[in-house]
Amino acid sequence: MSTSENFSSEGLDLEEDRLREECGVFGIYNHPQAAAITALGLHALQHRGQEAAGIVTFDGQRFHSERRLGLVGDTFSRQEVIDNLPGQAAVGHVRYSTTGATILRNVQPLFAELALGGFAIGHNGNLTNGLSLRRQLVRDGAIMQSTTDTEAVLHLVARSSKPRFVERFIDALRDLEGAYSFVALTNKKLIGARDPLGIRPLVLGTLDGSPILASETCALDIIGAQYVRDIENGEVIVFDETGMHSHKPFPPMPARPCVFEYIYFSRPDSIVGGRSVYEVRKTLGIELAREVPADVDVVIPVPDSGVPAAIGYAREAGLPFEMGIIRNHYVGRTFIQPTQAIREIGVRLKHNANRAVVQGKRIILIDDSLVRGTTSVKIVQMMRDAGAREVHMRIASPPITHSDYYGIDTPERDQLLAATHDIEGMRRFIGADSLAFLSVDGLYRALGHAKRDPVRPQFTDHCFTGDYPTALTDQDAQTTPQRQLSLLAEAS
Repeated sequence: MSTSENFSSEGLDLEEDRLREECGVFGIYNHPQAAAITALGLHALQHRGQEAAGIVTFDGQRFHSERRLGLVGDTFSRQEVIDNLPGQAAVGHVRYSTTGATILRNVQPLFAELALGGFAIGHNGNLTNGLSLRRQLVRDGAIMQSTTDTEAVLHLVARSSKPRFVERFIDALRDLEGAYSFVALTNKKLIGARDPLGIRPLVLGTLDGSPILASETCALDIIGAQYVRDIENGEVIVFDETGMHSHKPFPPMPARPCVFEYIYFSRPDSIVGGRSVYEVRKTLGIELAREVPADVDVVIPVPDSGVPAAIGYAREAGLPFEMGIIRNHYVGRTFIQPTQAIREIGVRLKHNANRAVVQGKRIILIDDSLVRGTTSVKIVQMMRDAGAREVHMRIASPPITHSDYYGIDTPERDQLLAATHDIEGMRRFIGADSLAFLSVDGLYRALGHAKRDPVRPQFTDHCFTGDYPTALTDQDAQTTPQRQLSLLAEAS
């Protein structure tokens, strides 16, 4: 495919060639406005999943559930919906599917009636043995209602012979591989759990004395809650009428949180692992400017995620920072475009070049990552069409050479540009005058380390290094990776 064909055939949507996050979770215990607070928390976590949202509450006698496809505001901004979710305890979930199709029965929190009572659970992450567990459970007689790997946890809890619910939950966790942060609700408890390596984030806060669990601190900020601490890697935390109880059922090991939380996924106003995401992203740009400078006139971010890195790059390089690409935040799905002329107008509906900044200039574009490269092709061409004399591109992370199996929706490896091309080949593909990436050690320096420790890496960084921190049971068991199961289609 030539670059001209690639540009002219589709509108410029800068979100189309992005890594997608897996989900966001939220839970609150012993608060009279549990459902409303959970809805607000999910609003703050909307960037972690835009396909579906759900809330389950418990009112002391009954569980109540509302799960819908679409954005949080499509359903949970209506007072009648909140009124139908009574109770002082709630768990909520926003979903971007990496396993399981986007159908209503996959929307979380999932709920089941078990021997010890009702159990609702929301999951952020992906189980690398989820398909294997599912197949074994089905062989043993389990009846699955969804196609998401999270449902296996319900069955594992149900089948445990331990006498207490928390013990059953921990029993189930021992069978899991991969990445997870769970929030779960029973008729007596709010439970949070984080995988033994702490790949997926989970934080603890408090509001009016009520404990809150959330994927990011920005969800605490929006409701006026106070941050208490991060849930530790391998920790299971329980809240009930007697207070807080912390369990650490796994052998201790160094945490390896996902480095992409800092590069892309978390909101810039969140604090992850004690680090300001915004400050880390600016520092990524500073390191990028030190490693791969360019003789240009102006620094331009690719909106929105490239903005903090571009600020850091411009500051370190002593160059002006300008918004050379303007994003229209009020455009949803575009109308059907019947002709090439209309299609090309549609290109400018979501993103348009700021010609006054670009024309006649040597520009450098700063982006946070490069996946397939198709969007970069369009950005570079758009800058040239706006009159840029030279278009250089710098990426504030290393080349993505390996797929993810921990909840990030990455393409298969043969579709990752950096896995099939060298730097010069990538430069030619996107049509830039130059292209360079931040080094792996530069990434680690931005995160406060001298360099990456190859023996005990400080972060989960397999997309850059191929160093997967857990077993990949499902991938090892099949020659063609299966991204999701395909069962009954639903009209919902």
